Order: sequence, then C-alpha cells, then structure tokens
Amino acid sequence: MTHTTALPLPTLIPDTAPFSPEQRTWLNGFLAGLLSLDGGVNPLSAAESAALIAQVGAAPGSRGPFTDGDDGDAPWHDPAMPLAERMQLAESRPLRRRMMAAMGQQDCGQCGYNCEDYANAIFGKSEERLNLCVPGGKETSRMLKTLYAEFGAIPAPTKTPAKTEFIAPASTQAPAPPSTPAAPTAPALPAPSRDRPAEIAFLSRTRLNKKGSSKETWHIELDLAQSGIIYSVGDSFGILPCNHPALVDAVIAAIGAPPDFPIADRSLREVLSDGSSLGLAPDMLFELISYITGGERRQKAKDLARGADPDGDAATLDVLAALQKFPGIRPDPEAFIESLDPLQPRLYSIACSPKVDPRRVALTVDAVRYTVGNRRRLGVASTFLAERTAPGAKLKAYVQMAQNFALPYDPSVPIVMIGPGTGIAPFRAFLHERMATKAPGRNWLFFGHQRRDCDFFYEDELAGMNASGFLTRLSLAWSRDGVRRVYVQDRMREEGRELWSWIAASAHIYVCGAITMGKDVERALLAVIAEHSARSLEQAGAFLAELKTAGRYQTDVY
Repeated sequence: MTHTTALPLPTLIPDTAPFSPEQRTWLNGFLAGLLSLDGGVNPLSAAESAALIAQVGAAPGSRGPFTDGDDGDAPWHDPAMPLAERMQLAESRPLRRRMMAAMGQQDCGQCGYNCEDYANAIFGKSEERLNLCVPGGKETSRMLKTLYAEFGAIPAPTKTPAKTEFIAPASTQAPAPPSTPAAPTAPALPAPSRDRPAEIAFLSRTRLNKKGSSKETWHIELDLAQSGIIYSVGDSFGILPCNHPALVDAVIAAIGAPPDFPIADRSLREVLSDGSSLGLAPDMLFELISYITGGERRQKAKDLARGADPDGDAATLDVLAALQKFPGIRPDPEAFIESLDPLQPRLYSIACSPKVDPRRVALTVDAVRYTVGNRRRLGVASTFLAERTAPGAKLKAYVQMAQNFALPYDPSVPIVMIGPGTGIAPFRAFLHERMATKAPGRNWLFFGHQRRDCDFFYEDELAGMNASGFLTRLSLAWSRDGVRRVYVQDRMREEGRELWSWIAASAHIYVCGAITMGKDVERALLAVIAEHSARSLEQAGAFLAELKTAGRYQTDVY
C-alpha cells in the first residue's frame, strides 16, 4: 500500500503577528488556500498579514479559531429595525458581517439563502448578484453595492502565486479492511429546490372571507403527487409565479420592441413573463434610461438611479410606470432585460400537515390589489394563485425548510400560537399535526382580523377543535367590530395571568404575521411577563431572551 505524506502548510503569518499559536496555524492554512501559495514563498510581513486579515476576515461560513474580530452575535437581526440602525450596530464589524446587516433580516429564503449565508456568498464571491433580497428591496441592493466597493480596498498580494496541490493530512486511524463491493444502485434524484423546482398541479381555491369583507383571502390546495416534494409543518412553500400577461404586454409596448425579440434562446415576452421582476423599478433601469435620453430627463433619471426622489413619486414607480415617466425611449431589449431584477419565488406558510395527507399542500393567500393613479396593480404570486391559475394547471414549486419554527419535540409540551390574518396558516398545520399524532399537550390560539362575521378564517374547524377540548383556548380579536379596535396583543394583556401560567408551565410560544404585529406582540408579552412574574421590564427582557435562546419563543414574520 502506498502512503501519501502531507505537505507542510506554508508559513504566511509571522511570529510577531498578534495571534495565538492556534490562531496562527489556522490562519496559515486559510490564507494559503485563499492565495493558492506554495510552501516555498516568503511569509507576508506583519503589516501585510494584518491588513489582509482585517479586510478579509474569516473564511465564509468558517468556524475556525480566528473569528475575524467578530463574536458571531447579530444584534441587527431584527426585520423591524430600520437599515440605518442595523448598519450602525454593525459598523465596527468585518465586511461580511456588515453585508449581513444590510439584508432584510427575515431569513425568508426567497434569494436561495438565509441572510448570513447570502452575505457570506457575496463576500466569498461565489454569488455576484446584489439584488436578490426581496424584503430588503432597493435599500439592501444599494447598501450591498456600497459595501461591495470595499473589495477594491483589499490590498493585492505582493507575492507571485504559484499553483500547488494541497493534500489532506493522513488519517491517524488504521485503514478499513477491504469490503465486498456493493451492488450498483440507481442514483437518487435530488430533492426539488429553488433552483430545481418540481412541477405540481393546481387543485382548487376557496374564498375564506364571507360577504361584506374588505379583504380577499383564499385557501389554496395543490397536488404534490409524483413531485418528490416532502414537507414538515412550519415549512414554507415556494411558488414560481408569472407576471400578469396584460402587464407584460404593456411593458413590451412601452419599449416599442417586438414580443418575439430573441433573448438567448427565449423570446422577450417569455423572459418578461417568468424571468424578470416588473415590480418596483430598480436603479439599473434608471441608469439605462439616463444613457438613452437627454436634457432634464437624463438628470432626473440619474437622480432616481442614485436614490433621490425629484418628483416625489419614486415609491410608486414600478417598471411600467418608470417607462411611462420617460415616454418614447427605445432601449435595446437585451439591455432592458439586463437592467431588471430577477423575478423571485414567493413564499407562503404551509397550512396543513403531511400527517393528514402528504400528497396535498394547502396555503392561505391574501390577494393583493391596489390602485396607483389610474392603474390597478396586482400582487404577482397572490393573483397568480387567486385568479390566473385554473384547476389542473401545472406550476413550479418547492419547499423552503423552516429555520427555528417547528413544534416542540415533546408532544406533551403546551403551545401558544399567535397568528392574526393569514398568520394563522402555520398554526392550522400545527393543530392538524398535533391532532393526527394525538399529542397530549395543550393548545392555545390567538387569532384576529377585522370582522368576526366575514373574516373568521377556518371558523368551523377551529370551533370544532375548541368544542372538543383539543384546542384548549381560542382567543379572538376583531379590530372593526366595535368602537374600540381590539388586536391579538390586547387579548394577550387581558388574559395575561393565564398566559403567564402557560409560560411558567414550559409552553412554547409562536408568532406568525406582519412585522409590525410581531413587535406589538413582543411588547405585550414583555408586559405580561413583567406584571405576572414580579419582574422588572429589564428582567422580563432578559427572560424573553432566554426563551428565544431555548427555542421557546419562535417567530415567522414578514
């Protein structure tokens, strides 16, 4: 048997550098791989190594002994916190951490990453796109562009890199005895994912609001048979939607291009239908417009591209409105497509349990419709599901696994679920799961909306669970039924003593819904803890932080 001797790692960090021996060893290996140097070169000077390390930080995703001056804490990881505050909290952190602070902080997965991994991918230059964060929108892409410019300040190595093949150290364990070769098996197909979605069938839609409601909410059923999709309660379902055909036609008409203009191996209309976002106009579109127009219009386009708002309408300018603001421009169709953001998947909380029927998935979807000026605008995915997809039609989808939003391992643990509006979706799934598995733990649901008579989603189901005792408590809040507007956080305060008794009995607390609601619920919970556990607000905050760390307080806000 031939044994391979591991090559010694090159020494790039001088002994005078302010690192421990363990840190120096790890850094030598990291920088060697980063710079592709062999063991025969001279080490970097102390100044060179310190400057390079200060700029580069630890390898993306690494957990080595050197932590690039960062303790791993992310106090900015709060979707309700304004970008300026997040960047202020992160201003002394390494570049990759400041990139994380620039994200939308929802860990929603629409970009294909969580916030930290997206930042690390950009920092490691394995991801070049800076415009993938849907929740962060223009604010995030602009900040990432500013931060990305710092790469130009990283000092280039003064040594000439040499190609070297690095060999892993030999194992200290004895080699395993030879075994009988296993019979060949067919390779397993990869699970459906954002980049490799499955094809599923649309089954049905049912309106959840009754007559008189000002909202339009749908229960959507989808068929997963033959798709390979597997999900768990708490997960989200990613839908790859198409833009409304009328909007696509209007955009094509506005740029004066033929619909069949070839873009790679597709037509302009196809790319605008399912590949390009026609929502809020990106900065790059205004940059393109500034190149092909002149005079005051050029300056106005430049101002919009840098984030200014010369006419006070920037927040309302989707792609079509931006084109209509500069009528008569005729951009090259390929350049136009390049200036647009990609059309991202939309994620919806799964509203059912695979324990009931693994071949189906249910979603709870608010159809988004609003008017700006004289034009009716539509939510891309919500109206795609609510009106444009016929039963039996095929669509592309995948599962986005939940991050820290799951039922407790112990089925006897009580749970408190707070989910007004469409935030009820994952809790319907939780209840179905606990019922199917005969979980003995108590269940408490806080649900609210505008009016009881027309906005009580899944009323019959919830009433039946409550009457049977399976849903131990059902607390309802209606914001338009009386003189005083009542929200779920008000019910929490009113039932604070009982809520605290559940918390004291090790209950897990879950919150799903809008970001602003989530902050209101957290404030109410702090007040309940302080009042009924004889703690100060500061002590209540520390207690709530412990609940979060222990996984007993989990949120899914958007």
